[in-house]
Amino acid sequence: MFTGIVTDVGTVIELDQQGDLRARIRTGYDTAGIDIGASIASDGVCLTVIALGDDWYDVQISAETVSKTNLGAWQVGKCVNLERALKVGDELGGHIVSGHVDGVAEVIAVEDEGDSTRVTFRAPGGLARFIAPKGSVALNGTSLTVNDVQGREFGINFIPHTKEVTNWGKVGVGDHINLEIDTLARYVARLNEVG
Repeated sequence: MFTGIVTDVGTVIELDQQGDLRARIRTGYDTAGIDIGASIASDGVCLTVIALGDDWYDVQISAETVSKTNLGAWQVGKCVNLERALKVGDELGGHIVSGHVDGVAEVIAVEDEGDSTRVTFRAPGGLARFIAPKGSVALNGTSLTVNDVQGREFGINFIPHTKEVTNWGKVGVGDHINLEIDTLARYVARLNEVG
């Protein structure tokens, strides 16, 4: 489990298709404190560490994960939002995030509003009903509050701090973004279906 509070921005330094996709990510984390088998959310996708170096870790990404996320478009040099898994007693600053991406949203507009940046996304059709104004979503692993929703489109404002400590400072129209809907919204919808 994660909180959606990004704690490092890593860089993809190697990619290798070996049946599954294998990625090496350079990180500012102290890798001596990371175990093989640990979970690290990488652009919002919970990935398992399979190898470690002084300033990097490797993950293996299944074809299923590639098909449901934006990880298949990763290239060497890409900046990636990172978050280590929650430990008991950690501060829950965002919202509960599983690292299980539900789909990929598309950036359709980017506009500056004062010091903040307003980004408008288009959600996949089947997920739009789970997104509500003032509700939470995780986008590329970042816990964010939805400002407004119009059909499949929803808007988020990014403050300068968020743009500085994540990869959101580089967002552009046409980008494909990993979307995880709020767990609570998913269960409320399910209860309404069976109730």
